[in-house]
Amino acid sequence: MTKRDWDDDSDYVSAVEQSERMNRVGWKAIGAVTGFLGIAVIGVVVVGLAVAVAMAYVVVANP
Repeated sequence: MTKRDWDDDSDYVSAVEQSERMNRVGWKAIGAVTGFLGIAVIGVVVVGLAVAVAMAYVVVANP
């Protein structure tokens, strides 16, 4: 007789656990990348607005 029974599901259970871990890691990575992209977009908008205000100031300040 072998060490494992005919109804031994330990391989499947470990595969499911590994899949769930990888799923959590994947969603964390997706969330981090999305957050960094959001911060980058906000930064670009802020810099663009600062440039627009500076250009308007230059136009208004020089008669």
